[in-house]
Amino acid sequence: MSDFLTQFGEDLKKNVPGFIAVSVAEIASGMSYYSQSVVADFDPELASAYNLEVVKAKMNAIKALGLQGQVIDNIMITLSSQIHIIDVSDNQDYFIYLAVDSTKANLGMTKSILNKYKKEIVAKL
Repeated sequence: MSDFLTQFGEDLKKNVPGFIAVSVAEIASGMSYYSQSVVADFDPELASAYNLEVVKAKMNAIKALGLQGQVIDNIMITLSSQIHIIDVSDNQDYFIYLAVDSTKANLGMTKSILNKYKKEIVAKL
């Protein structure tokens, strides 16, 4: 597992323009399985903990609205200089939290890389 997550983190750092930080967390427990940041004062585990509340709130909203069969694919939060992506696994058990510099990000490339890994995360965690 750790080799897979280490490779995952290095691949994102190398191939995602504007990479700032990433974390992989379990939705049920909030436990972070992996985190990495290229910015010393950016704590991706702390960010994941707060963004877990965003994911849970959206899951509750979907349930309250009676949107049967609907699941979260991703949530994107655009800040003035960053984009934060919360990419939820197909089984809704895990999420990838990724922060990128909005002036350098290529969202198409980033989404493609995240889609590849979120399928593998379900199989390997």
